[in-house]
Amino acid sequence: MSEILEICKEAKAACNELLRLDGKAKFEILSAVANELLAQKDAIKAANKKDLANGEKSGLSSALLDRLRLTDARIEAMAQGVREVAGFAEVVGENLGGWTHPNGMQISRIRVPLGVLGIIYESRPNVSIDAAALSLKSGNAVILRGSSSALNSNTFLVNLFNEAGAKKGLAKGTVQLVKSPEREAVAQMIKMNEYIDVLIPRGGKNLKDFIVQNATIPIIMTGAGVCHIFVDESANLDEAVRIIKNAKTQRPSTCNAVECVLLHEKIAEKILPELIAELSEVQLRLEAELYENFGGFDNVEPAGEEDFGAEFLSLVLAVKSVRDTDEAISYINAHSSGHSDAILSADYGNVERFLNEIGSAVIYANASTRFSDGGEFGFGGEIGISTQKLHARGPMGVRELTTYKYVVRGNGQIR
Repeated sequence: MSEILEICKEAKAACNELLRLDGKAKFEILSAVANELLAQKDAIKAANKKDLANGEKSGLSSALLDRLRLTDARIEAMAQGVREVAGFAEVVGENLGGWTHPNGMQISRIRVPLGVLGIIYESRPNVSIDAAALSLKSGNAVILRGSSSALNSNTFLVNLFNEAGAKKGLAKGTVQLVKSPEREAVAQMIKMNEYIDVLIPRGGKNLKDFIVQNATIPIIMTGAGVCHIFVDESANLDEAVRIIKNAKTQRPSTCNAVECVLLHEKIAEKILPELIAELSEVQLRLEAELYENFGGFDNVEPAGEEDFGAEFLSLVLAVKSVRDTDEAISYINAHSSGHSDAILSADYGNVERFLNEIGSAVIYANASTRFSDGGEFGFGGEIGISTQKLHARGPMGVRELTTYKYVVRGNGQIR
């Protein structure tokens, strides 16, 4: 029996046992995991250090190394996220509404788990804990397949979760890790529709394209983060610079970092000198019209056509001018990945039009795009940020990992 098939069978079997876990049992399991994360910080960092060393040898980019790195602060944030998930109200079994049939039958819509989740992700080992915690809380078994670059970290974290959980009654097979680095493992996994109910890929375009083209299992797509900020002519320019700097530099390797700034043509030349000065560590790639006047600065380069619509995941920012809000909306809807986009403006009408007409999963007015995150939204973490329009959008927490069924109670009715 192949490794993938064995894992899938164990996960399917675990689903029935998970339905018997009540909220108290889940709380105890997750609390034990959070405690263990803090107790084993040094061991986690030691495992992670091996991955970082291997990554440097293999030439991983600074952005990918940053995604891979686990620090004390990141481990503490993981533990805090698990505690938050543990404290959420129980969602499995929630009554979503009901009615009485004319013949007297009682019809109810009840929240239930999706079943077995298949999560395929790259680089970030914290996903292992986030995904395991959210899956358990929502009553799902989960099969994790991280990148080979994070294998030591992922193996340690999944073992930690299972060992801490087993002491509190976690069923065998609830959280599993596919350790094979071979692409064939992914090819097998995405065709296990008899066992896996939903696939959630998190990674680069090549991975997602491969899954979309080959999977026989329903997919919740988490998209790339080509995020935009439009600075309207009425914006407070000092505040705009502060927000843009945060959105680009606070953690540039994340999918919610801004990748393109649109400047209203009436304020472009007013704000650019301050942007260039404040974002001195950022390479600003300016469209031709702007580069003519600001091309003499060390951190300014002319933009190519490929820079607009690009996900840099690094300290690079494309900058373009637009005539008005209409052009900004049209441009963003054409070039955004549907993740997170923002307007900075004091004009109520322009703000409301932007919020109404931009089609992305998360839209901001006068705030940084960096808040598109399950933890920031109060979800205690996330499985991913969905950019599709069916089932779930934006950061996916516990509720987004459930579906519903109809329960009908009768007393002998026939049709």
